[in-house]
Amino acid sequence: MGDFLMPSLGADMEAGTLVEWKVKPGDSVKRGDIVAVVETDKGAIDMEIWESGVVEEVLVAPGTRVGVGTVLARVRGIGGAPTEGAAVAPARPAAAMPTPAPSPTKAPVQPSEVGRPVSVRASPVARKLAKELGVDLAQVPGTGPGGAVTHQDVTAFASARTTAPAPAPAQASAPFADRTAAMRRAIAAAMARSKREIPHYYLGSHVDMGRALAWLRERNQSRSVGERILPVALLLKAVALAARAVPQLNGFWQDDGFRPAEAVHVGCAISLREGGLVAPALHDVDHKDLDQLMREFNDLVSRARSGHLRSSELADGTLTVTSLGDRGAESVLGVIFPPQVALVGFGRVIEEPAALDGRIELRPRIAASLSADHRASDGHRGGIFLEKLERLLQRPEEL
Repeated sequence: MGDFLMPSLGADMEAGTLVEWKVKPGDSVKRGDIVAVVETDKGAIDMEIWESGVVEEVLVAPGTRVGVGTVLARVRGIGGAPTEGAAVAPARPAAAMPTPAPSPTKAPVQPSEVGRPVSVRASPVARKLAKELGVDLAQVPGTGPGGAVTHQDVTAFASARTTAPAPAPAQASAPFADRTAAMRRAIAAAMARSKREIPHYYLGSHVDMGRALAWLRERNQSRSVGERILPVALLLKAVALAARAVPQLNGFWQDDGFRPAEAVHVGCAISLREGGLVAPALHDVDHKDLDQLMREFNDLVSRARSGHLRSSELADGTLTVTSLGDRGAESVLGVIFPPQVALVGFGRVIEEPAALDGRIELRPRIAASLSADHRASDGHRGGIFLEKLERLLQRPEEL
Protein backbone atom coordinates (compact mmCIF):
# COMPACT_ATOMS: atom_id res chain seq x y z
CA MET A 1 0.00 0.00 0.00
CA GLY A 2 1.48 3.35 -1.00
CA ASP A 3 1.12 6.60 0.93
CA PHE A 4 -0.04 9.88 -0.59
CA LEU A 5 1.75 12.49 1.49
CA MET A 6 1.52 16.20 2.10
CA PRO A 7 4.55 17.24 0.02
CA SER A 8 6.96 20.07 0.58
CA LEU A 9 6.22 22.71 -2.04
CA GLY A 10 9.35 24.70 -1.30
CA ALA A 11 11.64 25.67 1.52
CA ASP A 12 9.06 28.14 2.83
CA MET A 13 6.35 25.51 3.45
CA GLU A 14 5.88 23.79 6.79
CA ALA A 15 2.20 22.83 6.59
CA GLY A 16 -0.91 23.08 4.46
CA THR A 17 -4.68 22.86 4.79
CA LEU A 18 -6.51 20.17 2.84
CA VAL A 19 -9.35 22.05 1.13
CA GLU A 20 -10.93 19.45 -1.11
CA TRP A 21 -10.61 15.85 -2.28
CA LYS A 22 -11.04 15.32 -6.02
CA VAL A 23 -11.23 11.55 -5.53
CA LYS A 24 -12.88 9.09 -3.15
CA PRO A 25 -12.06 5.55 -1.97
CA GLY A 26 -12.37 3.11 -4.86
CA ASP A 27 -11.48 5.65 -7.56
CA SER A 28 -8.76 4.73 -10.05
CA VAL A 29 -6.03 7.32 -10.55
CA LYS A 30 -3.15 7.65 -12.96
CA ARG A 31 0.13 9.50 -12.72
CA GLY A 32 -0.39 13.27 -12.99
CA ASP A 33 -4.08 13.26 -11.97
CA ILE A 34 -5.23 16.04 -9.63
CA VAL A 35 -6.48 14.26 -6.51
CA ALA A 36 -6.75 17.05 -3.95
CA VAL A 37 -6.55 20.81 -3.40
CA VAL A 38 -4.32 22.14 -0.61
CA GLU A 39 -4.22 25.71 0.68
CA THR A 40 -0.77 27.10 1.51
CA ASP A 41 0.60 30.57 2.10
CA LYS A 42 1.03 30.73 -1.70
CA GLY A 43 -2.65 30.03 -2.35
CA ALA A 44 -4.63 26.95 -3.36
CA ILE A 45 -2.48 24.29 -5.05
CA ASP A 46 -3.70 21.36 -7.16
CA MET A 47 -2.06 18.20 -5.78
CA GLU A 48 -0.95 15.53 -8.25
CA ILE A 49 -0.55 11.78 -7.74
CA TRP A 50 2.77 10.34 -8.88
CA GLU A 51 1.83 6.71 -9.53
CA SER A 52 -1.20 4.97 -10.99
CA GLY A 53 -3.42 2.95 -8.67
CA VAL A 54 -6.68 2.81 -6.73
CA VAL A 55 -7.51 5.03 -3.75
CA GLU A 56 -7.95 2.68 -0.80
CA GLU A 57 -8.47 5.12 2.07
CA VAL A 58 -8.71 8.86 2.68
CA LEU A 59 -7.17 9.75 6.04
CA VAL A 60 -7.50 13.53 6.35
CA ALA A 61 -10.79 15.42 6.29
CA PRO A 62 -11.18 18.68 4.33
CA GLY A 63 -10.45 21.72 6.47
CA THR A 64 -7.64 19.99 8.38
CA ARG A 65 -4.25 21.67 8.57
CA VAL A 66 -1.37 19.16 8.60
CA GLY A 67 2.40 19.27 8.44
CA VAL A 68 4.60 18.37 5.49
CA GLY A 69 5.02 14.58 5.29
CA THR A 70 1.63 13.73 6.79
CA VAL A 71 -0.07 10.75 5.14
CA LEU A 72 -3.21 12.07 3.43
CA ALA A 73 -4.43 8.88 1.76
CA ARG A 74 -3.41 5.32 0.92
CA VAL A 75 -3.21 4.10 -2.66
CA ARG A 76 -3.09 0.50 -3.95
CA GLY A 77 -1.12 -0.15 -7.11
CA ILE A 78 -2.83 -1.39 -10.26
CA GLY A 79 -3.48 -5.11 -10.05
CA GLY A 80 -3.17 -5.12 -6.29
CA ALA A 81 0.57 -4.45 -6.19
CA PRO A 82 1.69 -1.88 -3.60
CA THR A 83 2.25 1.61 -4.97
CA GLU A 84 5.65 2.83 -3.89
CA GLY A 85 6.22 6.59 -3.63
CA ALA A 86 2.66 7.56 -4.43
CA ALA A 87 3.57 11.14 -3.65
CA VAL A 88 6.60 13.35 -3.42
CA ALA A 89 8.89 12.16 -0.64
CA PRO A 90 8.72 14.54 2.33
CA ALA A 91 11.57 16.95 2.79
CA ARG A 92 11.00 16.88 6.55
CA PRO A 93 9.88 14.24 9.07
CA ALA A 94 6.19 13.41 8.85
CA ALA A 95 3.97 15.34 11.22
CA ALA A 96 1.72 13.60 13.67
CA MET A 97 -1.69 12.72 12.29
CA PRO A 98 -4.20 15.32 13.49
CA THR A 99 -7.45 14.39 15.13
CA PRO A 100 -10.25 14.70 12.54
CA ALA A 101 -12.62 17.59 13.11
CA PRO A 102 -16.23 16.88 14.16
CA SER A 103 -18.62 15.92 11.38
CA PRO A 104 -20.17 19.02 9.78
CA THR A 105 -23.60 17.38 9.91
CA LYS A 106 -23.67 17.63 13.71
CA ALA A 107 -24.85 20.74 15.50
CA PRO A 108 -21.94 22.84 16.72
CA VAL A 109 -20.97 22.15 20.31
CA GLN A 110 -20.70 25.21 22.55
CA PRO A 111 -17.46 25.63 24.51
CA SER A 112 -19.46 25.87 27.73
CA GLU A 113 -20.88 22.39 27.13
CA VAL A 114 -17.52 20.65 27.35
CA GLY A 115 -15.45 23.13 29.30
CA ARG A 116 -12.74 23.44 26.63
CA PRO A 117 -12.21 24.99 23.17
CA VAL A 118 -13.85 23.30 20.20
CA SER A 119 -11.89 22.19 17.13
CA VAL A 120 -13.50 23.85 14.12
CA ARG A 121 -12.74 23.29 10.47
CA ALA A 122 -11.70 26.63 9.00
CA SER A 123 -9.22 27.97 6.49
CA PRO A 124 -6.23 29.91 7.85
CA VAL A 125 -7.64 33.11 6.32
CA ALA A 126 -10.98 32.53 8.02
CA ARG A 127 -9.28 32.01 11.40
CA LYS A 128 -7.34 35.26 11.11
CA LEU A 129 -10.40 37.22 10.03
CA ALA A 130 -12.46 35.73 12.86
CA LYS A 131 -9.83 36.82 15.36
CA GLU A 132 -9.79 40.35 13.95
CA LEU A 133 -13.60 40.63 14.04
CA GLY A 134 -14.03 38.92 17.41
CA VAL A 135 -16.07 36.07 15.92
CA ASP A 136 -16.35 32.66 17.64
CA LEU A 137 -15.74 30.15 14.85
CA ALA A 138 -17.81 27.52 16.68
CA GLN A 139 -20.86 29.72 16.06
CA VAL A 140 -20.30 30.12 12.31
CA PRO A 141 -22.07 27.74 9.87
CA GLY A 142 -19.50 26.51 7.37
CA THR A 143 -20.25 26.43 3.65
CA GLY A 144 -16.82 25.29 2.45
CA PRO A 145 -15.71 21.77 1.49
CA GLY A 146 -16.67 19.30 4.19
CA GLY A 147 -18.41 22.04 6.17
CA ALA A 148 -15.24 24.11 6.62
CA VAL A 149 -15.69 27.76 7.60
CA THR A 150 -14.51 30.16 4.89
CA HIS A 151 -13.64 33.85 5.18
CA GLN A 152 -16.94 34.64 3.41
CA ASP A 153 -18.78 32.73 6.16
CA VAL A 154 -16.99 34.76 8.83
CA THR A 155 -17.77 38.06 7.10
CA ALA A 156 -21.44 37.14 6.65
CA PHE A 157 -21.77 36.04 10.28
CA ALA A 158 -20.15 39.23 11.56
CA SER A 159 -22.43 41.36 9.38
CA ALA A 160 -25.54 39.59 10.68
CA ARG A 161 -24.76 40.02 14.36
CA THR A 162 -27.08 42.41 16.19
CA THR A 163 -24.71 42.89 19.10
CA ALA A 164 -21.86 44.28 17.00
CA PRO A 165 -21.61 46.59 14.00
CA ALA A 166 -21.00 45.18 10.55
CA PRO A 167 -17.38 45.24 9.47
CA ALA A 168 -16.22 48.42 7.78
CA PRO A 169 -16.02 48.30 3.98
CA ALA A 170 -12.24 48.42 4.14
CA GLN A 171 -12.28 45.07 5.91
CA ALA A 172 -13.69 43.39 2.81
CA SER A 173 -10.12 43.25 1.50
CA ALA A 174 -8.80 41.72 4.73
CA PRO A 175 -8.54 38.19 3.30
CA PHE A 176 -6.30 39.46 0.50
CA ALA A 177 -4.21 41.44 2.98
CA ASP A 178 -3.97 38.38 5.23
CA ARG A 179 -2.88 36.14 2.37
CA THR A 180 -0.30 38.65 1.17
CA ALA A 181 1.06 39.10 4.69
CA ALA A 182 1.29 35.33 5.17
CA MET A 183 3.09 34.96 1.84
CA ARG A 184 5.49 37.75 2.75
CA ARG A 185 6.29 36.00 6.02
CA ALA A 186 6.88 32.70 4.22
CA ILE A 187 9.12 34.35 1.64
CA ALA A 188 11.04 36.18 4.35
CA ALA A 189 11.57 32.96 6.32
CA ALA A 190 12.86 31.09 3.25
CA MET A 191 15.15 33.93 2.17
CA ALA A 192 16.48 34.43 5.72
CA ARG A 193 17.29 30.72 5.84
CA SER A 194 18.95 30.98 2.43
CA LYS A 195 21.19 33.88 3.41
CA ARG A 196 21.97 32.27 6.76
CA GLU A 197 22.84 28.78 5.47
CA ILE A 198 24.04 29.25 1.88
CA PRO A 199 27.46 30.84 1.18
CA HIS A 200 26.40 32.94 -1.80
CA TYR A 201 28.75 34.25 -4.43
CA TYR A 202 27.71 36.67 -7.16
CA LEU A 203 28.83 37.21 -10.75
CA GLY A 204 27.52 39.53 -13.42
CA SER A 205 27.81 40.19 -17.14
CA HIS A 206 26.34 42.62 -19.69
CA VAL A 207 24.99 40.76 -22.72
CA ASP A 208 24.52 42.39 -26.10
CA MET A 209 20.92 41.66 -27.17
CA GLY A 210 21.10 43.32 -30.59
CA ARG A 211 21.08 40.12 -32.66
CA ALA A 212 18.50 38.44 -30.43
CA LEU A 213 16.03 41.34 -30.59
CA ALA A 214 16.50 41.78 -34.34
CA TRP A 215 15.91 38.06 -34.86
CA LEU A 216 12.73 38.22 -32.76
CA ARG A 217 11.41 41.22 -34.68
CA GLU A 218 11.91 39.43 -37.98
CA ARG A 219 10.38 36.21 -36.73
CA ASN A 220 7.35 37.98 -35.22
CA GLN A 221 6.54 40.14 -38.26
CA SER A 222 4.05 37.69 -39.75
CA ARG A 223 2.58 36.56 -36.44
CA SER A 224 -0.47 37.74 -34.55
CA VAL A 225 0.08 39.42 -31.19
CA GLY A 226 -0.90 36.26 -29.32
CA GLU A 227 1.61 34.13 -31.26
CA ARG A 228 4.65 36.37 -30.86
CA ILE A 229 7.73 35.19 -29.01
CA LEU A 230 8.93 37.56 -26.29
CA PRO A 231 12.53 37.94 -25.09
CA VAL A 232 11.73 36.00 -21.90
CA ALA A 233 11.50 32.79 -23.96
CA LEU A 234 15.03 33.34 -25.25
CA LEU A 235 16.30 34.01 -21.73
CA LEU A 236 14.70 30.85 -20.30
CA LYS A 237 15.97 28.61 -23.10
CA ALA A 238 19.49 30.06 -22.91
CA VAL A 239 19.61 29.57 -19.13
CA ALA A 240 18.47 25.96 -19.49
CA LEU A 241 21.07 25.13 -22.13
CA ALA A 242 23.82 26.85 -20.14
CA ALA A 243 22.76 24.91 -17.02
CA ARG A 244 22.95 21.67 -18.96
CA ALA A 245 26.50 22.58 -19.97
CA VAL A 246 27.46 23.49 -16.38
CA PRO A 247 25.59 20.92 -14.25
CA GLN A 248 27.14 22.15 -10.98
CA LEU A 249 24.56 24.95 -11.06
CA ASN A 250 21.55 22.73 -11.74
CA GLY A 251 20.52 20.65 -8.75
CA PHE A 252 20.16 20.60 -4.98
CA TRP A 253 22.25 20.83 -1.83
CA GLN A 254 20.85 18.10 0.43
CA ASP A 255 22.28 16.00 3.27
CA ASP A 256 25.53 17.98 3.22
CA GLY A 257 26.18 17.22 -0.42
CA PHE A 258 25.34 18.36 -3.94
CA ARG A 259 22.89 16.27 -5.94
CA PRO A 260 22.83 17.20 -9.64
CA ALA A 261 19.40 17.19 -11.25
CA GLU A 262 18.67 14.80 -14.10
CA ALA A 263 16.54 17.38 -15.95
CA VAL A 264 16.46 21.16 -16.25
CA HIS A 265 13.25 22.50 -14.69
CA VAL A 266 13.50 26.29 -14.60
CA GLY A 267 11.65 28.09 -11.83
CA CYS A 268 10.13 31.38 -13.00
CA ALA A 269 9.75 34.13 -10.42
CA ILE A 270 6.23 35.55 -10.94
CA SER A 271 4.84 38.57 -9.10
CA LEU A 272 1.19 38.27 -8.08
CA ARG A 273 -1.34 41.05 -8.62
CA GLU A 274 -2.33 41.28 -4.95
CA GLY A 275 1.31 41.18 -3.88
CA GLY A 276 3.77 38.41 -3.16
CA LEU A 277 5.82 36.11 -5.32
CA VAL A 278 5.83 32.50 -6.48
CA ALA A 279 8.39 30.59 -8.54
CA PRO A 280 6.71 27.64 -10.28
CA ALA A 281 8.82 25.62 -12.71
CA LEU A 282 8.64 25.02 -16.42
CA HIS A 283 9.70 21.42 -17.04
CA ASP A 284 12.44 20.22 -19.40
CA VAL A 285 13.09 23.69 -20.74
CA ASP A 286 16.29 22.62 -22.52
CA HIS A 287 14.31 20.25 -24.78
CA LYS A 288 11.49 22.61 -25.84
CA ASP A 289 11.35 24.98 -28.78
CA LEU A 290 10.67 28.68 -28.29
CA ASP A 291 7.05 28.55 -29.43
CA GLN A 292 6.20 25.86 -26.90
CA LEU A 293 8.11 27.67 -24.15
CA MET A 294 6.23 30.90 -24.87
CA ARG A 295 2.86 29.14 -24.69
CA GLU A 296 3.75 27.30 -21.49
CA PHE A 297 5.19 30.43 -19.86
CA ASN A 298 2.04 32.45 -20.61
CA ASP A 299 -0.11 29.64 -19.24
CA LEU A 300 2.05 29.38 -16.11
CA VAL A 301 1.80 33.12 -15.40
CA SER A 302 -1.97 33.07 -15.94
CA ARG A 303 -2.51 30.11 -13.61
CA ALA A 304 -0.13 31.49 -10.97
CA ARG A 305 -2.12 34.72 -10.81
CA SER A 306 -5.48 32.96 -10.77
CA GLY A 307 -4.49 30.39 -8.13
CA HIS A 308 -4.36 27.23 -10.24
CA LEU A 309 -0.79 25.98 -9.92
CA ARG A 310 0.05 22.28 -9.71
CA SER A 311 2.14 20.77 -6.93
CA SER A 312 4.83 19.56 -9.34
CA GLU A 313 5.32 23.09 -10.63
CA LEU A 314 6.16 24.33 -7.14
CA ALA A 315 8.28 21.37 -6.08
CA ASP A 316 10.34 20.50 -9.17
CA GLY A 317 12.45 23.58 -9.93
CA THR A 318 16.17 22.82 -10.33
CA LEU A 319 17.28 26.47 -10.62
CA THR A 320 15.35 29.74 -10.77
CA VAL A 321 15.24 32.73 -13.10
CA THR A 322 14.02 36.18 -12.13
CA SER A 323 13.51 38.65 -14.95
CA LEU A 324 12.44 42.20 -14.12
CA GLY A 325 11.11 42.91 -17.61
CA ASP A 326 10.88 46.22 -19.45
CA ARG A 327 9.74 48.21 -16.40
CA GLY A 328 12.21 46.72 -13.95
CA ALA A 329 15.56 47.84 -12.61
CA GLU A 330 18.73 47.67 -14.67
CA SER A 331 20.07 44.72 -12.69
CA VAL A 332 19.13 42.30 -9.92
CA LEU A 333 21.12 40.15 -7.50
CA GLY A 334 18.81 37.39 -6.33
CA VAL A 335 18.72 35.13 -3.29
CA ILE A 336 18.94 31.38 -3.92
CA PHE A 337 15.80 29.37 -3.19
CA PRO A 338 16.94 26.32 -1.17
CA PRO A 339 17.62 23.50 -1.75
CA GLN A 340 18.53 24.84 -5.21
CA VAL A 341 22.10 26.07 -5.68
CA ALA A 342 21.71 28.86 -8.25
CA LEU A 343 19.51 31.76 -9.33
CA VAL A 344 19.90 33.75 -12.55
CA GLY A 345 18.71 37.35 -12.70
CA PHE A 346 18.01 39.63 -15.65
CA GLY A 347 17.38 43.38 -15.57
CA ARG A 348 15.66 45.36 -18.29
CA VAL A 349 17.23 45.89 -21.70
CA ILE A 350 18.88 49.31 -21.90
CA GLU A 351 20.92 51.07 -24.55
CA GLU A 352 24.57 51.48 -23.60
CA PRO A 353 27.64 52.75 -25.50
CA ALA A 354 29.79 49.83 -26.66
CA ALA A 355 32.90 49.40 -28.80
CA LEU A 356 32.08 47.62 -32.07
CA ASP A 357 34.51 47.18 -34.96
CA GLY A 358 36.64 50.10 -33.84
CA ARG A 359 33.76 52.51 -33.28
CA ILE A 360 31.45 53.44 -30.42
CA GLU A 361 27.70 52.99 -30.83
CA LEU A 362 24.64 52.45 -28.68
CA ARG A 363 23.72 48.80 -28.26
CA PRO A 364 20.78 47.12 -26.44
CA ARG A 365 22.28 45.26 -23.51
CA ILE A 366 20.92 43.32 -20.57
CA ALA A 367 22.55 42.79 -17.19
CA ALA A 368 22.70 39.08 -16.38
CA SER A 369 23.62 38.02 -12.86
CA LEU A 370 24.33 34.69 -11.20
CA SER A 371 23.80 33.98 -7.50
CA ALA A 372 25.34 30.60 -6.71
CA ASP A 373 26.09 28.32 -3.76
CA HIS A 374 29.85 28.18 -3.05
CA ARG A 375 29.46 24.69 -1.62
CA ALA A 376 28.38 23.33 -5.02
CA SER A 377 30.42 25.48 -7.42
CA ASP A 378 32.95 28.29 -7.59
CA GLY A 379 33.51 31.49 -9.49
CA HIS A 380 35.32 29.67 -12.31
CA ARG A 381 32.31 27.46 -13.03
CA GLY A 382 29.98 30.40 -12.62
CA GLY A 383 32.02 32.38 -15.13
CA ILE A 384 31.81 29.52 -17.64
CA PHE A 385 28.03 29.50 -17.17
CA LEU A 386 27.67 33.23 -17.88
CA GLU A 387 30.00 32.98 -20.88
CA LYS A 388 27.91 30.13 -22.29
CA LEU A 389 24.73 32.12 -21.60
CA GLU A 390 26.08 35.15 -23.47
CA ARG A 391 27.11 33.09 -26.51
CA LEU A 392 23.67 31.47 -26.68
CA LEU A 393 21.80 34.80 -26.54
CA GLN A 394 23.94 36.12 -29.38
CA ARG A 395 22.97 33.13 -31.53
CA PRO A 396 19.17 33.11 -31.15
CA GLU A 397 18.67 30.95 -34.21
CA GLU A 398 20.33 28.07 -32.31
CA LEU A 399 17.92 28.23 -29.36
